Amino acid sequence: MSQKPNPEPKLSHGLAACPECAEPLDSGDRFCGACGHDLSAVAAAGTEPDRPTVAIGTPVVWPAAPPRDAGSLSTMTQHPGDLPGTDSGGRDLPTMEVRTDGPLPEAAPAPAPDPQGAPSSGGDFELAAPDPRTAVQVDPPQAPAHPPAPAQPPAPAQPPAPAQPPAPGSGAASLCVACRAGRVDTDGYCENCGHAQPRERDHMEQELGTVAAVSDRGLRHHRNEDSFAVSATTLPDGSPASLAIVCDGVSSATRPDEASAAAAQAAGASLLAALPRGIHPQQAMHEAIVAASEAVNSLAEEPGRDGAEHDPHRNSPACTIVGSVVADGLLVVGWVGDSRVYWVPDDRSTPAARLTEDDSWAAQMVAAGLMNEAEAYADERAHAITGWLGADAYELDPHTAAFKPDRSGVVVVCTDGLWNYAEGPEDMARVVPADAAGRPLHGAQVLVGHALDGGGHDNITVALLPFTVTPPGAGSA
Repeated sequence: MSQKPNPEPKLSHGLAACPECAEPLDSGDRFCGACGHDLSAVAAAGTEPDRPTVAIGTPVVWPAAPPRDAGSLSTMTQHPGDLPGTDSGGRDLPTMEVRTDGPLPEAAPAPAPDPQGAPSSGGDFELAAPDPRTAVQVDPPQAPAHPPAPAQPPAPAQPPAPAQPPAPGSGAASLCVACRAGRVDTDGYCENCGHAQPRERDHMEQELGTVAAVSDRGLRHHRNEDSFAVSATTLPDGSPASLAIVCDGVSSATRPDEASAAAAQAAGASLLAALPRGIHPQQAMHEAIVAASEAVNSLAEEPGRDGAEHDPHRNSPACTIVGSVVADGLLVVGWVGDSRVYWVPDDRSTPAARLTEDDSWAAQMVAAGLMNEAEAYADERAHAITGWLGADAYELDPHTAAFKPDRSGVVVVCTDGLWNYAEGPEDMARVVPADAAGRPLHGAQVLVGHALDGGGHDNITVALLPFTVTPPGAGSA
């Protein structure tokens, strides 16, 4: 879950007593309380910073992409010579190799002003349906049933509006799942034993023939602020396309759960409308992120589901977004924020890869050469995001990239609730089941279980999209 960055710590003078009058000092004093001696000059003259510092938002000059073996997916983002990965402005995506040890490069871009108040981090289309094991209602909620996995991708259709989750305990016959005696009030708590009732979004699963996703509240949070949308459609030539959108609500913002749900719904609907018209998947992904941003922006002008107006003293509703489209031999990704996409080949003797770069404080520190990856992600500011969807975002800058893998594998689209427990590509490849491409729902369930076993400190959402490469000549008469 995304965070707000903490303020920069004050520089300590490192003195126990004033050098002029020997008056005892506190570490945060700027002047001696007895004689008025300027202690900041002492700190500046007597200490050296551990490393150069730059403000969040400093532009980074990325090096040229590293060389690769033909047909490999071993580089960090795009591959020279293949369909290049670019952002929405046509600029090449970063391909800097991350260092985990050794000396730091002597590169530090000129500082830029530090932004203030940055948040830290189917044919049929629908938001994920709840796991029936967590349903509160005695009477089943009125929501469309999931269609069975189609043998062929269904024809494109106008997506229906997804069913809104009912308020916990809103049914007339709602009984507590713990004591089975008390009734559940409108706040979702038992009037008899006080037990909080499971909510519809606490655990969600959805599977189509070519994509599946699972989202779980985790073990430490009182609600699930993640959301997803998965779907399948066809291109104008009849070839299949599958897509997955994953959104992570910014916990420090207002109504983050509504923001993630609105973004996932809007982005999924935009892709379903664009792909059957023949729009290039990379352009369609860009348009989907813009649509998601507009949907989240509109929440800042509307009251919440409880009727409460937006609090002007809190950040506007905000979330991150990451998505992937598999269509016509292309693997397209798009994102804003710190959720990620990984590529895991079926042949685990070949390298896995991370296909996105985080919009985060830690990623900027590594990219600028100020810290190695281990140092940056150990810092308490590591997960402060520098890009998000919301009315108070400084500038919308959707990142998109396209790849042409030469082998079959599975695409992992996830929030940091998962990748915090499998951060490197090789770590992710170790926890993705070997049969994930053939059983994507089972694979997603295993990955969520891995995060829960690791502590479940955050909401966890993961979508899996199999990518199949047909050998030359296969299917010919």
